[in-house]
Amino acid sequence: MRGKVTVLLSILLLLPLFSSRNFSDFQLPAAAATEQTVYVVPLDGPVERGLVSFLERAFREAAQEEASAIILEINTPGGLLDAALEINDLIADSPVPIFAYVRYRAYSAGAYLALACRALYMAPGSVIGAAEPRSLLGGGEVVDEKTLSAWEAAMRAVAERQGKDPQVAAAMVRKEIVIEDLDGDTELLTLTASEAREINFTDGIAGTRSELLEMLGYAGARVVTVGQRPAEQAARFLTSPLMATLLLTIGIAALAMEVMTAGVGVAGAISLLAFALFFGGHVLAGLAGWETIALFVVGLILLLVEAFFPNFGVLGLAGAGAIVASIVLSAATAGEGLRLLASSVVLSALVIAVSFRYLKRSGLWSQIVLQFAETKEQGYVGPGDASYLVGKEGVSLTPLRPAGAAEFEGRRVDVVSEGIFLAAGTPIRVIAVEGTRIVVQAVQQ
Repeated sequence: MRGKVTVLLSILLLLPLFSSRNFSDFQLPAAAATEQTVYVVPLDGPVERGLVSFLERAFREAAQEEASAIILEINTPGGLLDAALEINDLIADSPVPIFAYVRYRAYSAGAYLALACRALYMAPGSVIGAAEPRSLLGGGEVVDEKTLSAWEAAMRAVAERQGKDPQVAAAMVRKEIVIEDLDGDTELLTLTASEAREINFTDGIAGTRSELLEMLGYAGARVVTVGQRPAEQAARFLTSPLMATLLLTIGIAALAMEVMTAGVGVAGAISLLAFALFFGGHVLAGLAGWETIALFVVGLILLLVEAFFPNFGVLGLAGAGAIVASIVLSAATAGEGLRLLASSVVLSALVIAVSFRYLKRSGLWSQIVLQFAETKEQGYVGPGDASYLVGKEGVSLTPLRPAGAAEFEGRRVDVVSEGIFLAAGTPIRVIAVEGTRIVVQAVQQ
């Protein structure tokens, strides 16, 4: 009996220690209490403006779902610097930690984004580097020193933020920077996964996604792969530098041919379709708004009015200015828009020249331009000089309303009255001859 009393008293004395106020000290670890979620976001293909909206949505969804981490799987040849800088801002502002995983290659802007993440992991056989910026105008030319210096600083900054050697990142941008035993003074630095591991430029090499998750401490986590929506895929395709230039070239060339031939036909339909795809892609990518499209439509209307109702070119110049402004405003920056417009105009001029040369050899050209001169040999006889009729009197053969026919000295002549109705058989007199226009008036009896 005394033993039972002792146990009961011991339980009563220990009960306060297990009150609701202290249960938090005995909870299960967070990883066991709640399932961890890792979002995998593929970054495939060129880095361009359409990619920004996709990554923005993917990062936002991961944050809303309170994901534990985001893995950015990179496989890209590079792309636009402006787009890469904007994606870097998205990565830096993300409340969910983002880790880079280079699956195959991360060149140029891809190398920058790989270093912009929390840590850098690579797959066996993958490569990173070759980040020298090139001009969008083609020819493989390196950009000016100002842009090159700014890009080098950006590469150094993200490498330092990740705890990597900034000099290695700079060697990926400038050929003259040499990393001993890895590159020379005439080549850009590009590292394989094993080379990056040797100089501690990667945080690890993972052959599979499962290995990577284990390295990150998320083994067994729920994996959510974010895919691109059809609209995002269309935006990326239509806003890529090559496709945007092609659409703009076709739109400008077809519009010019439509205006020069002053008709609404195939060229006009092609132009509208090309511009619709160009601006539609930029709207989907978040680069342009409906006000930009409205500005373009106004410019197009002004050009068409100028084509059908010439007025000294005022409306034409205003329309061209509105179209140019809408194209520049749809780009990420004014400089990028001007470069895109300049290259498209040059290509459009070539397209127009080649098109008209081809049309001259086809039957279509004869429907646009007169192919022969109207000579006497072709049976054409021009109107004679009728000034000798001034002052002559005759009689109207038909009612003049105000135009009609009259007879002078036994010759039938087309005439026009001063604007009043004259009945047939009215005596008339020629008062003026203006080219082929013979003006008559009634003779007062």
